[in-house]
Amino acid sequence: MRLVRFGVREGRPIDRFGSAGFSITPLARLGEGQVVCARLEPGGRIGRHPASGRQLLAVVDGSGTVSGEDGIAHAVTPGDAVVWEPGEEHETQTVEGLTAIIVEGEAVDVLAS
Repeated sequence: MRLVRFGVREGRPIDRFGSAGFSITPLARLGEGQVVCARLEPGGRIGRHPASGRQLLAVVDGSGTVSGEDGIAHAVTPGDAVVWEPGEEHETQTVEGLTAIIVEGEAVDVLAS
């Protein structure tokens, strides 16, 4: 057994695409893909950018809004997940803060409905 930590202190800040208050902690590599814990501070955002592969964002704490290619914001809370297809422009924002697990890569096969 090996214990790994993915708390706030382990996160590394990301400011690409105009992102703010956003950090990730890598958890696993899946071939060409990866699994990360993403945190958005209150008022944070992951700036609009194209998905590098299929991407699943599963909210585990907090709340926010997500949008895809059409730019229409959809509210998300714990237990919600969103899937973006390769190349799809998307962004995530929060007022109160949000923590999510992101699985991304060309081979991601989403099983949830």
